[in-house]
Amino acid sequence: MTRAAQSVLRAESPLELPRPYLLFVGDVAEAAFAKTAFGLRDWAPEACVGQFSCSADAIDLGLPRLAPLEARARGARAMVIGVANMGGYIADAWIPSLVKALEAGLDLVSGLHAKLADVPAVRSAAEAHGRQLVDIRRPPPGIPVGTGEKRTGKRLLTVGTDCALGKKYTALSIARAFGDRGLAVDFRATGQTGILIAGGGMPMDAVVADFEAGAAELLTPAAAPDHWDVIEGQGSLFHPSYAAVSLGLLHGSQPDVIVVCHEPGRLELLGHPGFAIPSLEETIDLNVRLARRTNPATRCAGVSLNTAAMTGAEAADTLKTTAARLGLPAADPIRGGPEFARLVDACLAPR
Repeated sequence: MTRAAQSVLRAESPLELPRPYLLFVGDVAEAAFAKTAFGLRDWAPEACVGQFSCSADAIDLGLPRLAPLEARARGARAMVIGVANMGGYIADAWIPSLVKALEAGLDLVSGLHAKLADVPAVRSAAEAHGRQLVDIRRPPPGIPVGTGEKRTGKRLLTVGTDCALGKKYTALSIARAFGDRGLAVDFRATGQTGILIAGGGMPMDAVVADFEAGAAELLTPAAAPDHWDVIEGQGSLFHPSYAAVSLGLLHGSQPDVIVVCHEPGRLELLGHPGFAIPSLEETIDLNVRLARRTNPATRCAGVSLNTAAMTGAEAADTLKTTAARLGLPAADPIRGGPEFARLVDACLAPR
């Protein structure tokens, strides 16, 4: 990661996390459900010693495969549960591996809804071996309800047609691009992976619903007029399970700019067969209309497309046709190039 990228990953309330990490992917075989592990690999590679799983069919991160004792010998201080499953639970099949990590002298770090200490075997092993159990999906106390009052500073929020399709990567990429242009900018993490990368943030989906907007306001406080907060989006307004957190974040962050994230070719919501992915046009319209409840000046600067499954030629054609159809820049931030530069320009363009 570049120095400019590191400079924008400041956290309002930094966590003291035991780095570096061994990344645990359990028995997860689908990349979308190992996004925490992939996010750490891609955005904090210096903190990742290797990977560990409890199944031969588990996803491969491309990192050294290490047992906990081997990882400890190579300097790892903790094992991070790199899984982001639906419901945020600790699977029974993982428990022997979690205990093995504690016995090897590693702390455990989790971003799941389930708490590590609530698993008797894990709690007992941690106590027996003097290890830490670190749950990062814990909101701070005293979160206020949202006020809707306008704050100084500038804010950009990534939103999406679905979950797990690039909102975090897009926000990180845009924050880095802003920093490379010499702008005052902070990446604001709202999920477990972003918090692990940045060292702090607000676990929005663990906040009581009445306080969602207030949590977003707390995460993005008043700032200098030329300062940007680039905020990691959560869920989708169209998601039957997670729309509530998306709306609270949208209202509380009061974005001046939104960037809509989408994976071409995905037809149904992840984990919800029968629920169709909304169109980009519908997604832009609904997000802008609802965002203008707390910021009447909200605008969509463009779209971020996850073209990881495409060839270079396919991606270029998709970006070109999407931009022409919408009349907005369309880019894949990971591929970069002139398309991404145009998207960044559009984010910064005066109204």
